[in-house]
Amino acid sequence: MNQGKYVFAQITEFLPRRVFDRLVMKYNGNKHVRTFTCWNQMLCMVFGQLSNRDSLRDLIVAIDAHRNKSYHLGLGSSVKLATLARANINRNCKIYEEFAYHLIDHARRVCANDDFEVKVDGNIYAFDSTTIDLCLSVFWWAEFRKKKGGVKMHTLYDVKTQIPSFVHITTASVNDVNAMDNIPYEKGSYYIFDRGYNDFERLYRIQKLEAWFVVRAKDNLKFKRMYSGRVDKSTGIRCDQTGVFLHAKSYNRYPQKLRRIKYYDCETDVEVVFLTNNFELTAREIAILHKNRRQV
Repeated sequence: MNQGKYVFAQITEFLPRRVFDRLVMKYNGNKHVRTFTCWNQMLCMVFGQLSNRDSLRDLIVAIDAHRNKSYHLGLGSSVKLATLARANINRNCKIYEEFAYHLIDHARRVCANDDFEVKVDGNIYAFDSTTIDLCLSVFWWAEFRKKKGGVKMHTLYDVKTQIPSFVHITTASVNDVNAMDNIPYEKGSYYIFDRGYNDFERLYRIQKLEAWFVVRAKDNLKFKRMYSGRVDKSTGIRCDQTGVFLHAKSYNRYPQKLRRIKYYDCETDVEVVFLTNNFELTAREIAILHKNRRQV
């Protein structure tokens, strides 16, 4: 007979229990709790995620099938559907959010990649969103359209480590550019956006924070070229221009010079235009940065 630990228990051993307990104390997570602690609750949800459960009821059925092992798995001596549901509703989500960000920060340090093709000092982030459809009759608060519900997950993806560093969830009706206000910007880091994030006031905020951005320009962009840099068209770069916005409203929102780079991507047979506030990297390196946005 195998006397060793179960695989699930070996996996959860890597979770820093001391950090989690400190967060539980910070938010009084175990106040008035007799048996089913915050730790038990989190391990139940981890078990559900790893075993691909579709609902709490499905999760409880799976746990009941291993009832004689649940204590050794860290799930508690007995887990009831009502107990787990009540814990998910009433306990402070900040406990698990801050614990997740602690794990993400640790994973990013471990997975840091020094061999990235563009050598920069700061971090490189790609930002994008995706819509998750929900049943409107159940999730009435997530009304998106007349007969459709959903939430939108805005993700800041660390390109070097290939690990999400920040996630912001809103209802699906929230415009993508509004999520830019919640990004924890870092001085000297690079932020890569697609054309849906052409909000020049918010981009200028990044400039004032001494961070860099690369955003795909819209087709109707009005740009006044001041001068052009030399380019090697064999690399796909068609032009590297410095200038300002021609439209008065756009100029008032971003009253400084920008680079406009046109690049032909031979893989997709598409010509794209980028805007950036970085004048140090080559045009080819800027194109490579935006190409890595696809990873998000």
